[in-house]
Order: sequence, then structure tokens, then C-alpha cells
Amino acid sequence: MACACMERLTSAIQYLLPHHLLSRGMHALARCQNTALKNALISRVVKLYGVNVGEALEPDPLAYPSFNAFFTRALKPGARPLDPTPGAILCPADGAVSQLGDINDGTIFQAKGYSYSVTELLGGDAGLAQPFLDGKFATIYLSPRDYHRLHMPLSGRLRDMQHVPGRLFSVNAATARNVPRLFARNERVAAFFDTEAGPMALVLVGAIFVSSIETVWHGEVTPPSSSTVRRWHYDDGVRLEQGAEMGRFNMGSTIIVLLGKQAGNWLEGLGAGDSVRMGQLLGTC
Repeated sequence: MACACMERLTSAIQYLLPHHLLSRGMHALARCQNTALKNALISRVVKLYGVNVGEALEPDPLAYPSFNAFFTRALKPGARPLDPTPGAILCPADGAVSQLGDINDGTIFQAKGYSYSVTELLGGDAGLAQPFLDGKFATIYLSPRDYHRLHMPLSGRLRDMQHVPGRLFSVNAATARNVPRLFARNERVAAFFDTEAGPMALVLVGAIFVSSIETVWHGEVTPPSSSTVRRWHYDDGVRLEQGAEMGRFNMGSTIIVLLGKQAGNWLEGLGAGDSVRMGQLLGTC
């Protein structure tokens, strides 16, 4: 009971915080190249979260020019082998499953007592939401200890990208249990792909202190933030193969995978709280 009360209090305090001001401050701090400051930040995070620096392409954490360079570090070749199962839907990121399952009548399950709609997640655009109304979703939370580059669950051709402004609540499990419609309230970037399994959307959800969201074809999408929804359409045939990097979080957050009705099925036995790694089998199509 005491733990639940503390969660509610911590979540309530977040409503009062200047989310974007704090995140702009972190954006500057994370890119500071002052040796003493960036080394102190990196060392603290490595120790506090138990980051496995041995799998990084550059295993010396203090060799990175900034905290952000360390946080978005590349891994050694072969550190995340792709599951070879025919028809595999791969996990797009390291982290933990927040929730996954079916989208029922356009509604996505967030946590006990809370859900939100696909349409509001995608900025109120019913046309973008329509292919996913009876599809499937998987929500993956990335903690500060995780690898923070995001990869393609399926091969696909980029069709549209959308930036939806919003708040920047924390996206950890405690906040998900206490803030209604959390992922449809936070700032987010959604990328829409055509795949052999049908339509796929990857929704990159911002969070407190997430100083920016990037995609490989656009670069930094946020900041700057906007008060209105921004959208880009792509006719140039940008295609990304399964397992290819598609974006990154500059600080930890959440990625939501949306698939159409006929896409396939999630791996049996996989559920909320399970640890996952980029490239492992998430489901089959």
C-alpha cells in the first residue's frame, strides 16, 4: 500500500514539472564536452545502472566526447544477432515489455485500469489509425542501462512520418500505472512503413529528460518542439531492411510497434515485465 501511495504521489508531482524546460536543459548538458563533467555523468550512470560497456564498439566509457555520445553508443558487430526464424517479427530495442497484445476496437492497453486509442496516439488522424484498429501492438520500455538505438522489426518502405507535440511524463512502469493515456499525452514521433506483413508503425515516445528523438533518414526530429502536428510524406522509396537501425533516443524512453490485423502473432508466453533485446524473436507473421 505504501509503495502504491508513493507511486501516485511521484506521478502527481510530475504534472507540476516544466517538462520541456527540463528536457532542454538535459539536451545541453548531455552534449557538453567538458571532460570532467561528461566523465562524471558517464561514470555515475555506468555505476548506478550497471551498464554493460564491454559490448560497446568503444568499450572505454570515458573515451566518448560527450554523455550523449556514450548514451547512444554503437555495439560491437554480432552483439545483437537477428533471430533467423522464418517470418520473424524482431524486437526493435533492448528493454522490457511494458505491454503487448491485440488492439481491440482501436484501443491499446496501457496498464490496469488505463487504455488509450490508436487514433489519439497517432495525433487524432483517423486515416493513419485505420489500418491498426484491430491489429496488434507491443510497447517496449528502454531504461537508462539499455542500448538506445532502435531497429526495424520487419523490412519496410517508409511512407510517412509524424511528430505529435505533448507532455514529457516519465514512461516507466510506475508512471504507466498512474497517468491515464500516458503514451497518447507525451510528445512522440511515428514512422509508417509498408511491409510484406502489411502496414507497420513505429511510435517513438518522448519522456522527461529525453533530450531528442532522431531517425536515420531525417536526423533530429525533436527538439525543436512544435505546438502543432507536423507530418512528412516520402515518395523517394526509403527502404530499411529488417534489423537495420531506424532511429535512436537521446536518453531512455519507449517504442510502440503497431501492426495490422493480418500481420501475425506475438510469441506465446511473452508478456509485461519480460526483458527483451534488440533482434530477438517478438512474434511471427
